Amino acid sequence: MVRNWRLWLGLGISVVFIALALRGQDLGQIRGALQAADYRFLPPALLLYFAGVWVRALRWRALLTPVRRLRARDLFPVVVIGYMANNILPWRIGEFVRGYVLREREGIPTSASLATIAVERIFDGLTMLAFLLVASLFIPLDAAVRRVAGAATIIFGLTLLVLFVVVFSDHFRNRLLALVLRPLPAALATRLGALVESFVGGLRILRSGRELAIVALCSLLAWGLESAMYLTIAPAFGLPLGPAGSLMTTAVANLATLIPSTPGYIGVFETGVGLVVNGVLGYEKALALSYAIVVHAALYFPITLWGLYYWFRAHLSFGAVRAGAARERENAGA
Repeated sequence: MVRNWRLWLGLGISVVFIALALRGQDLGQIRGALQAADYRFLPPALLLYFAGVWVRALRWRALLTPVRRLRARDLFPVVVIGYMANNILPWRIGEFVRGYVLREREGIPTSASLATIAVERIFDGLTMLAFLLVASLFIPLDAAVRRVAGAATIIFGLTLLVLFVVVFSDHFRNRLLALVLRPLPAALATRLGALVESFVGGLRILRSGRELAIVALCSLLAWGLESAMYLTIAPAFGLPLGPAGSLMTTAVANLATLIPSTPGYIGVFETGVGLVVNGVLGYEKALALSYAIVVHAALYFPITLWGLYYWFRAHLSFGAVRAGAARERENAGA
């Protein structure tokens, strides 16, 4: 149990947020809203969502270009597998799973692919902040949403600053690395140094303005398609969300998933949606939660099933992933 403290922590946090989402709710109203919803809006919403996932594969292709040129159609299954793993495994291990699968299929070092995924996450966060900025031109932000935006700005701003320092300040990076590695045995220091250089190699795209522009545009398009999914599902519940409301809901719901929770972000996602649909836009709590449940289910189940299909078709196993993680730790001297 002690070894799995992060799993229990995530579970506990999810329970707290589920309780917050259900506080003061009438379960009968939630059930009634779910039964009355028009689910004919789901198929076009899912088409928009998976179009966004395809754009994410295009974005990853651009990020990997300094390492190796790959086709988006070869990366798409890996992206879907990563979503699946994040939805069913703890600790956001889907990011490592993506790196592992890419290494097995293409021979790209896991550390390099993880560096590109780190850049992805930063652009995701910056895109969410851009959505909030645009939405705030039409809808005033309340105190809770402003706190979310402020925390996210600090997190993503500092992370981006650190990565730029790592990439552009070779002298500083090398001095810091030498200082860290100096007390270690020579063999361990060599392995760790190689891992760091491989990771930095995955960040080389930060030196290319053209490639960064492509990544930024892909991020806006991918998240724009996902926001359109939120907008498409809203009429199923009679919610006139509007484009600005959709952008704000997408941003806050996804920023809320930064909080540690269960696989699939249960509880924190619903709370994030409620902060906007109920807290900012003023719609009924039961209606907001019912809408959040359906959006979350649409984001969760189809891509999880598709990811499992790709996983088993490729004859992969979770035991092999654990073994791969153990090898990575050995290579790092852990």
